[in-house]
Amino acid sequence: MSQDADPPFRPDHFLVNLAARGLIGLALALPYPWRVGLMGWLMRRVIGPLAGYRQRALENLALVWPDLPAAQRQAIAAASLDNAGRTLIENYSTRAFTARAARIEPQGPGYPALLAARQAKRPVILVSGHFGNYEAARAALVAQGFDIGGLYRNLSNRYFNAHYVRTMEAFGGPVFPQGRAGTAGFVRHLKEGGQLVLLFDQDVATGVALPFLGHPARTALSAAQLALRLKADLIPFFATRQPDGLSFQVDLDAPIPHSDARTMTEALTRALEARVKDHPGQWFWIHRRWKGGGQ
Repeated sequence: MSQDADPPFRPDHFLVNLAARGLIGLALALPYPWRVGLMGWLMRRVIGPLAGYRQRALENLALVWPDLPAAQRQAIAAASLDNAGRTLIENYSTRAFTARAARIEPQGPGYPALLAARQAKRPVILVSGHFGNYEAARAALVAQGFDIGGLYRNLSNRYFNAHYVRTMEAFGGPVFPQGRAGTAGFVRHLKEGGQLVLLFDQDVATGVALPFLGHPARTALSAAQLALRLKADLIPFFATRQPDGLSFQVDLDAPIPHSDARTMTEALTRALEARVKDHPGQWFWIHRRWKGGGQ
């Protein structure tokens, strides 16, 4: 089979995508606040427990905060699942979500730095984790006239991946797949003075084991390496979900000083840790973040 040929038909992937599209379509027929609340509830009460996400979140919480009462760990896991469900349907609600995000005024010391970099046509790499909904920050910055590109990892389910990619493209700014072609595209985008959003908090087999919430987690140094290579500002950012469950506060931390890739990535990690400790229910505890940390 040639490298460009489509992968073989996977009936299980096809059926999962069919069910997911049906559920998303049903939710999208509802008024925006209802659909967001519904998907949060379904992920917390039905999908998360059935898919094993709740158990994974509880295992991660027991690893990181073993002395926390079990009831508190369960509450954090439930909030994390709720946030994940809300995030999913928000990212499919392009028109309503971007309209709400356009009203957000970004804040924090990194925002004036971002404005200055745009004025000087200097590249900027904005880095976050799977916390709150980072697309709210990207949409808010696009509404402010920034050319925010995104980098994504293709999903194993190619049927779901096709519309998943379209949702990211709809927020404005180019998006690039991981891999050689995507790398060439986003490097060119940055060299032209654009901005790029990266998430750095998933296990990467080739990453370096860095402490995250007290335990080693394999972490890619690529965001810092790219910033050093292109002389780009490296700015941590976070979109924190507010108590109403629908709106966000977008904060940009001060740029990370250039030194070496490991030191800079450790600074990014500390920034994310601070947010997770302040709002533990907004981080995606459903990830296998520490699966290869000790290797």
